[in-house]
Amino acid sequence: MSADTIAETTPDSAITLTEAAAEKVRGFLADQPDVEDVALRVAVQAGGCAGFRYALFFDDRKLDGDVEEEQHGITLRIDKMSSPYLGGTVIDWKESLEASGFSIENPNSSGSCACGESATF
Repeated sequence: MSADTIAETTPDSAITLTEAAAEKVRGFLADQPDVEDVALRVAVQAGGCAGFRYALFFDDRKLDGDVEEEQHGITLRIDKMSSPYLGGTVIDWKESLEASGFSIENPNSSGSCACGESATF
């Protein structure tokens, strides 16, 4: 990853959203009616074949203890339970002939499954 890809990240950021990922999120938001005060919520939830799974979804709720910041014009919200698991995580958008989707690189994960959608902490 180049330095300009993650230029909007600060040392206090829990996660980094790359410009490619932000562009894809903007595209998804453009397809949504009534997108006032909607943020991309990033969470770690119990489940998945490795014990935990990542969740990315649009959310208009502001929960007590949420970490909220803006990167590349996208508001990100992380709940207080997920925040410790996500420090230093990079969310990118990958596109290839085989597949397209969000890629999550988490330095806190001690393992993952073959599908790459769940993690062990």
